[in-house]
Formats: sequence, C-alpha cells, structure tokens
Amino acid sequence: MNPFSRISAGLKLLRLREFAVKAFRCPFCGPSLFVRLCNEPIGIRCVRCGASAVHLALGWGLVDYAPPLETSDACELSARGPLVAYLRRKAKSVALSEYFADAEPGSMRNGVRCEDVQRLSYADASFDLVTHTEVLEHVPDDTRAFAELFRVLRPGGTMIFTVPLHRGYDTIERARLVDGRVEHLLEPVYHLDPLRREGILAFRDYGWSLVEHLAGFGFVDARQVLLHDRVPWTWDSPVIMARKPVRST
Repeated sequence: MNPFSRISAGLKLLRLREFAVKAFRCPFCGPSLFVRLCNEPIGIRCVRCGASAVHLALGWGLVDYAPPLETSDACELSARGPLVAYLRRKAKSVALSEYFADAEPGSMRNGVRCEDVQRLSYADASFDLVTHTEVLEHVPDDTRAFAELFRVLRPGGTMIFTVPLHRGYDTIERARLVDGRVEHLLEPVYHLDPLRREGILAFRDYGWSLVEHLAGFGFVDARQVLLHDRVPWTWDSPVIMARKPVRST
C-alpha cells in the first residue's frame, strides 16, 4: 500500500477520543512510533511499516517460534503488507497468493498468484513455514483448508497464524455453503478486506477448542500464545502455532 492509500485508510479508522501515540518496538522494522487510531486491533498501526496489532502479534510469533527463516521456504496466504515484506527480506523463499473466487488455483492475476486454501495448487511437502492472518474464519470448509495446509508443510514444518477468537470454548458456526449457496445460521457478520475494501463474510467464530482440534488434522505441539507485552496498548491478539510431525505415526 502506498503512503497516500495508507493515510486515507487510517483516516477512515480515526476516532479522535481514542487516538494515542506510543514509542514501541516493531518485529518487522525495529524501534518505531505507533498510533492508536481507534480502540480496535485494526486501529493500532506502526508508523514505519503500517503493521496492525494482528500483524505485530504474528510477527513476534515468527521471531520467537518460527524455524530459522534464512533456511526456510515459506508460504503466506496474502501478497502484500508488512508481513509479506518481512518474509521477502528474511526467508529463503516465500510463496505469496490471494484468493479470487473466479480464479483457478495456481493461475496469475495482475502479477499475483491465485490460491484457494481449500484446494491449494502447491505440491506436497513444499514449505517449512506456513503463515496466515485472519483467513480461516472466511473459508466455507475449514476442514479441507487445514488438511491442505498440513499437506503442503514438510515434516517438522511449522504453521503460525491468527484468527479472531471469542471467549468461549466451542467454535460457533455462523454460516455454511449448501449446494453452492450460503445458508446463514446466525446474523451475518462481515470483516473488512483491506485488499478489496469490502466486507467478507465470516463463516464462524473460533473458540479455544481450535487448538485441540488441530490434532485431528495431524498437527502436533499446537498451542495458543498471548503476546500482551509485545503489542502496544497490550491488545489481546493471540497467535496459534502447530507443527507437522517429523515422522508419521
């Protein structure tokens, strides 16, 4: 995002009563100045790179828990932003993509690879690291998505990601896809997509049980990490991590 687009997007989030400024350290660009445009995760931004609270949390998760990036082939389910720039600088290689409903996985659109996490075009065991932020709540069939993410990881590979978590244990299904049509089980909820500037339907609200459910897809060492002291204004942005076993059981 160019500086003018970043400023324009920031002004749309600004609530003067909640505005604040703080010096803090960014995992992507080091010592920096942070602004709180509004009292929501998307409103916390690094002035230097534009990282939000969610990206900051995942960035610190990478610093603390990812395999050595300089020897890792990484996959990130987006194609722009501070996390992408960081992986491009640090990782041995990084595969980037965006989802377009009318595009075949593996095709290109305006120089960007198109992928559907429910049917990735990557070969088995392609990556040492997979990352994604606020993606899976928008995927109709997350069971297929987790199976695909497990498939493309190499043995011993790591997945680090974020999804919005509500305070309860169980995941709440809000909508489902039936014969190609969306069936709403609860009042629709939409999250802003920064790429398309539109609301994207949330199919579910994940609960704490997600970490336990990862074992059902074959992952091990799954855990949720809270990084209260690593994100300005101590925003609660949990990061979830899991590994693919080195050997099949």
